[in-house]
Amino acid sequence: MGVLYGKEELLNKMTPYKYGGEMIRDVTFEKTEFAGLPQKFEAGTPNIAGVAALGAAMDFVEKMGRVNISNHIKMLLENATEKLLSIDGLEIIGTAKEKSGIISFILRGVHPHDIATILAEDNIAIRAGHHCTQPIMDFYEIAGTARASFSIYNTLEDIERLVSSIKKIKEILNLSY
Repeated sequence: MGVLYGKEELLNKMTPYKYGGEMIRDVTFEKTEFAGLPQKFEAGTPNIAGVAALGAAMDFVEKMGRVNISNHIKMLLENATEKLLSIDGLEIIGTAKEKSGIISFILRGVHPHDIATILAEDNIAIRAGHHCTQPIMDFYEIAGTARASFSIYNTLEDIERLVSSIKKIKEILNLSY
């Protein structure tokens, strides 16, 4: 599901990138005449499930309250930051005071993909790599980072599991700093 937003004059000049039912006005072997806006860009069956899910997600956010969600994520971020920084050899990359529920980190001597692989064995999903920010990784002179993300569905227990698994990585790889 998505939204295409643009100036009407430019949208009218654009050719659709995807073709399907309801986005044409007339088709012959000689030419195709597209429907007017917005139908011109709405090929095929609409994403009805996506619309329903978006509605449910909006209801959830309204019920929980944006401030409550923000406070929960901030609490998780502060807790995770404190606990991760207590691990010898772990360095958090990106320490802005105001940030989203994401912590990028390195564990000295361990490639971020190895961190992600071992954490996955403990059913902990993170991202690893350069995250489309190779110039920043070059600046820090690192191969990439491991990146843990926290949101409304995470708990303090999830952070405990993450920290425990990172400590397990150090044991498995016999790392002592």
